[in-house]
Amino acid sequence: MTVDLTIDRLGAQGDGIAESAQGPVFVPFTLPGERLRAEMTPDGKHADCIEVLDPSPDRIEPVCPHFGLCGGCSLQHLETAGYLAWKRELVVTALKSRGLDMPVEPARAVPLRSRRRATFSLERRGNDVVLGYRRVRSHDTIGIDTCPILSPRIVAALPALKATLAPLLGNSREARVAVTETETGLDVSVDGVRPPETALGKLADAAQAQGIARLTAGSETVMLAPPTLQLGRAHVRLPAASFLQASPVAEAEMVALVRQGVGKAKRVADLFCGLGTFSFALAEHATVEGYESNAEALAALSDAARHTPKLKPIHVFRRDLFRDPLGWQEFKPYDAVVFDPPRAGAAALAEQLAMSKVKRVVAVSCNPGTLARDLRLLVDGGYKITRVVPIDQFLYSSHVEVVAHLER
Repeated sequence: MTVDLTIDRLGAQGDGIAESAQGPVFVPFTLPGERLRAEMTPDGKHADCIEVLDPSPDRIEPVCPHFGLCGGCSLQHLETAGYLAWKRELVVTALKSRGLDMPVEPARAVPLRSRRRATFSLERRGNDVVLGYRRVRSHDTIGIDTCPILSPRIVAALPALKATLAPLLGNSREARVAVTETETGLDVSVDGVRPPETALGKLADAAQAQGIARLTAGSETVMLAPPTLQLGRAHVRLPAASFLQASPVAEAEMVALVRQGVGKAKRVADLFCGLGTFSFALAEHATVEGYESNAEALAALSDAARHTPKLKPIHVFRRDLFRDPLGWQEFKPYDAVVFDPPRAGAAALAEQLAMSKVKRVVAVSCNPGTLARDLRLLVDGGYKITRVVPIDQFLYSSHVEVVAHLER
């Protein structure tokens, strides 16, 4: 059914929302104030824009030719100031939902072509193979030959990656391809395939020609050079499937904010420390004790720490902080605590930290909703939030990174 709609506001996922007699209608790639003709979907809750009859003055030309088809970006059509204001508002709304009404700084943007990792779909389509992203609201893959948010090194490798990885599909219809740019070359992992042993030699030759440091296909790995990253002064070997901030520019912003948040602390707990994104920066001035459940990440951190001069001691402890959070008494030795959990947040840990006497806390999160919940626990325990900074690490998406400072 074709209808005329007027967009009232932007939703949390970046869709325009129009109010109708039946309730809100979500229309992707539209902006507040726009009047448009749209085709309703059968559920009556979504619509596809056919024609913008009265465009918003904030509408701009998207930077990517795939925008509108690709499901990776939702807001390339909104001018920069309005876009960053929307990102900030996501954080403000999440905090207010927990009764936390406080100043939130403007969202800090990262530049185009700064993302160093991405996940693609490799899909067989007849006699052809497509490497790209999911089509919007679909499980189909659209081929990608350019992506303005990705590093030029990854974009330049896309045609060769498709040619190299296509034979791995075998009888499979599709596979998931994760690509990370490192100092020593691309780290490529393909899930959903079982390459025959005869293919490994050919893969090694092709990988070397394309600047691939490590190629993992199913349970098989072709290692040409250990993928290495610089974190602070340290050069860290990247274990397979390890967590890594998507953009080094955003990472640098977060590191600077974390260092500011701990102030002159001499002993710091780095919780969910991973590879040491914050540990190495903090260890330039403080003794750091890192807690993490991933043994490979801790081994990489420890090895890099041993080979990096002019750092204060870094001690690491393997611990599942979800099942076994530090108790409030265990925080006694620390002047400051930093925590950067997965999207689920760290409620159990925040409850214990709220009962501690730690003077400074820095919370880092990619999920404003769970961050707001954890901050509420800390505030109820006597902490005061002194700073909240959104960082637009995930360009043109509905995701936003946040760093918050707290003091007791």
